This record gives sequence, structure tokens and C-alpha cells, in this order.
Amino acid sequence: MEEILNITDGVKKTREIVYEAEDFMRKFEQMELPVKHYFSEGVYGRELFIPKGTVLTGKIHKYSQLNIMSQGELSILTEDGVKRVKAPFTIVSPPGTKRIAYAHEDTLWTTIHGTRETDVDKIEEIFIAQTEEEYLQFESKEKLNQLKHNGTKKQYFRKLFLKLCKKIKR
Repeated sequence: MEEILNITDGVKKTREIVYEAEDFMRKFEQMELPVKHYFSEGVYGRELFIPKGTVLTGKIHKYSQLNIMSQGELSILTEDGVKRVKAPFTIVSPPGTKRIAYAHEDTLWTTIHGTRETDVDKIEEIFIAQTEEEYLQFESKEKLNQLKHNGTKKQYFRKLFLKLCKKIKR
């Protein structure tokens, strides 16, 4: 475990470490963790109960998300190494995040997503990549869309600027 804890190199490297741990963990009995779903206007909260002594991994999140630990204590592998955190604790995780954690105490962890969707399966489809390949494809499309959007925005402001210049000359 010490080897895993000392090797970090950003979000992608963290995911690789978690995949290796998951491969090892699959050799053992798996447990279902209790989940509660909360909905309000434009907000979805997924609350996970993590019993003391549990080692768990998360899924790859396509977008940044808000995470709130309202009870408990965890050691979590982050892009900056292992962090031991105790409730109350709040963090915004970047896109591409996939974590592994150990629960030192019974813990309540809530992930918050901005969405009006209330179908949990659809929410997972929107916000979660099931595989590394799916995330990399999503990330490439997002970067391309951002480039297209920025180009359109630049064209708009250029035209607006030229119109203003013409009005000033009159």
C-alpha cells in the first residue's frame, strides 16, 4: 500500500493508480454501499454511507463536482498524494477525477451535480465515464467544443468592435 500512496503525478496518474488497486480489490468480496438521492431545483445530491474500515474507489467524473463529507474521516488519494480529512470537509474535484479512499470512521460523503434531471441512470450517463477510453473521448470532444465556442465568441466581438468603430467615425 505504501507504494501506491507515494506515487502521484496529476489526475491521470491518480486514475492509473486507482485502476491498479481496483484490479487487486476485485479478487475479494465486494459490498454494496447504501446510497440516498436528493433533488432540488437544478441540483442533484448523491449521499453515500461508507462504513468504518471500507476501502472504496469512485467512478470517473466528466465534470468538476462538489463533494461534501458531513460525517467521518477518510484517507483519500488525490493528485497531490494521500490526504487524511475529517468532517466537516468540502472540496471541488476536477474533471477526470477517480479516487480511492479508506474510511477510518463511518462516513457520509455527498457528491453534488448541477442538473434538472431526476432519473438517476440518466444522471450517471451524463456525469460519469464508465471507462478510461470513454472519458478520453469525452475530454477530446469537450476541448473541440471549447475551441469552436471560443472562435465563435471572438468572431462576434470582432464584428461588434468593428460596428462600434464605424459609429464613432460618424
